[in-house]
Amino acid sequence: MTDAPQDPPEPPEDTDMRDDSTTDHPEANLVHFNPWRDFNDAAPQIDPFGDEPDPAQIASFMEVVFGYCDGLIPVRSFIDKGQGIDGRPHNIWIAADETAPEKMATFANWAAREGAAVYVIPGTVAETGQAKAADVAQMQAVVVDIDSGDIAAKRAHLERHLGPPTMVVESGGITPEGQHKAHVWWKLTEPAEGDDIRRLCRLRGDIAGKVGGDMHFRSAHQPIRVAGSVYYKNGLKTLVRIVELNAGLERDLDEFAEAVADMPPAPGVNLTPDFATPDKPAVDDVLVTPVREGGTDDWSRFEGASAAIGYFIRMVHEGRLSRSEGWEAICGYNAAMLRPQWPVERLKRESERLWARHVERHGPPLVRLDSAAPVPDEMPTFTLGALLDDTSPMPDDIIGPRVLTPGGLLVLGGAPKVGKSDLLIAWLVHMAAGVPFLGFTPPRPLRIFYLQAEIQYHYLRERMQQIGLPADLIAAARDNLVVTPKLKMLLDAEGSTRVAAAIRAAFPDAPLDILCIDPIRNLFDGGPDGGGENDNAAMMFFLKDRVEVLRDHVNPDCGVILVHHTKKLSKHQVKEDPFLALSGASALRGFYTTGLILHRPEEDASERRLEIELRNGPALPAKLVDKVKGEWVEVNPMNERLVRAEQGAKFDAERVRKQDVILALLLDEAAEGRLYTSTQFGAAFENQNGLGSQYTIRDRLSVLATKGFAKFRRDLAEHGYPATRSHFGYLCVEGMRFGRDPVVDAETGEVLAEGEPVLPTHFKCPHSGRAREVENPAVWVYPEGLDE
Repeated sequence: MTDAPQDPPEPPEDTDMRDDSTTDHPEANLVHFNPWRDFNDAAPQIDPFGDEPDPAQIASFMEVVFGYCDGLIPVRSFIDKGQGIDGRPHNIWIAADETAPEKMATFANWAAREGAAVYVIPGTVAETGQAKAADVAQMQAVVVDIDSGDIAAKRAHLERHLGPPTMVVESGGITPEGQHKAHVWWKLTEPAEGDDIRRLCRLRGDIAGKVGGDMHFRSAHQPIRVAGSVYYKNGLKTLVRIVELNAGLERDLDEFAEAVADMPPAPGVNLTPDFATPDKPAVDDVLVTPVREGGTDDWSRFEGASAAIGYFIRMVHEGRLSRSEGWEAICGYNAAMLRPQWPVERLKRESERLWARHVERHGPPLVRLDSAAPVPDEMPTFTLGALLDDTSPMPDDIIGPRVLTPGGLLVLGGAPKVGKSDLLIAWLVHMAAGVPFLGFTPPRPLRIFYLQAEIQYHYLRERMQQIGLPADLIAAARDNLVVTPKLKMLLDAEGSTRVAAAIRAAFPDAPLDILCIDPIRNLFDGGPDGGGENDNAAMMFFLKDRVEVLRDHVNPDCGVILVHHTKKLSKHQVKEDPFLALSGASALRGFYTTGLILHRPEEDASERRLEIELRNGPALPAKLVDKVKGEWVEVNPMNERLVRAEQGAKFDAERVRKQDVILALLLDEAAEGRLYTSTQFGAAFENQNGLGSQYTIRDRLSVLATKGFAKFRRDLAEHGYPATRSHFGYLCVEGMRFGRDPVVDAETGEVLAEGEPVLPTHFKCPHSGRAREVENPAVWVYPEGLDE
């Protein structure tokens, strides 16, 4: 890559740059731009980390937007948000002639190296420094900015009623639904001037209103991104690209205005008041313009107050302001801009009216940082008598018994790799199917949204496909459990908005039952102070202003499950109080209604212990759980040692070792042509291979015979062994072969095996201990329930 110059390009020497936004230093933020002087002589190189400006697309854009215009084009660049760098804006004016595409490409290249976006006012002005709406002298194209909702459906609606556009530009932004934001352009047959410019701007506002586009384009001086330049925002670098170009397609302004008037609003859009008042002032102007009674200004006090209140209500509804902040802003506008002020009671009534109307049109608040509209709420209170007299039935548990109650919060903690996510997935699948799991019972199939931020998509689907649960259970849960792949986001105001929209899309017809967040650490937002998990204030902010607010929006009665990591504690500490192991601030334990801790009592054992702490119900005993044949099951704690568990485990391992050694010795000895009765084997291998005395060996052989690992052969005359006086016979194990002489197929000459097979004739009855004849010596059968 070439080194970016530290100074911006220079303007032509015959231009006098001015900036209407600065009065004391009018040249403070102007770019000195010379398209013929570049600060690098080296040939431009492609940036391997992102797109570079495209001169061809810039030329096409300039022809559609300025091809017929005369005068100067106001150009502006500034640093987009989300890059972590600051920079002052730079303005230039270039002539709308044949050199304009080349000059714009030069400026776009400089801006790209500086990490800045490039905008133009889509019209020309007469003099350098002019950039106000009243300064725009010519405009030759109509544009609509579609930046929300179903972009593809809105484009189709426009094309159906207004005809194909001359140009469609993907601006670089992406909606929460994953669609590319777009600028749709129609080129006119000749530039609009004078009153026709105001008419053109009204058309831009009408089109935007009818498809839910950006209403700021009612103003002639609203800037727009240049196609072919680079988009920088929130860490994303991409090209502002033309995706459709019909260069020869032009429209007559009168005919186009008729088509706009005839176009109905897109489905779900109803903005009739805006069309009835096409010259309605922009909110930015309303908020800073005083208005007096008597209709002496451009708009009345009622119009100004309604616009301001509506603006702040939208901010509260979208979660960008809290309830108290919204009400404070409304009162501030009333005090500063309405002359005389409205009475507070009237202001409150109007706020309540507009809030109710906004909620009716747009649904419940997306994210409410406090709780509701920007007006006070009453606090519910109950007397002791009322509580004693209320004998109505208790609400049904979401997960019984009292493990997750309506509006409750459950925290599942565990060390990394202990299996908590695997346990959680199996649990959620059972709950979504309406089937009990480890004694936890749902009242019906539950609707569950699993917001997980650890497992990427392909590994998530692999884990789901390998889940060892019955097919009928999985079929019952297919549509009730909705899972996200690994997310790169925080559960802040914007993230909560995205999650709420995803939940509404996943369950449009019924309320959510369970919201599961896995894990807290990857989605944690500590609030404006940026505190971490160990900060009590930050943890309370996350729980109250993020988790609780999100739950209140999707369904106040739904249960929330949070998955969290634990810190390292000694076994004694875990035994004394396992919930001290939860990572982070102690505020978490005081906030949840149910706590679960999954841990291994013994590191070498597969069993896990699930500790349970309830706030809303009687205490539940801890559960001992294990994963057997792909399914989580509850282990009977009566089968577990309570005294000297570690020592007992060592004895168990030693017995298994001796079993393996004995079986291997019997196979090896038979291959060498040696067979034994139980007594003779014990005598032959006493104190060898760590087997102990002959009596210990005979005890182990008796156990192996009872379990079916060892059987017996009484007649071995064909191998030269005399008949034995033993009650059972010679020891025989599965797969035993006598000698190493090759066994050859008589027809093919193929060597099939070594030695002759030794098949049992008798086995030890596991109930009576007597010798019984084997029904089919070729099939090795283990007594039922004793094969492991």
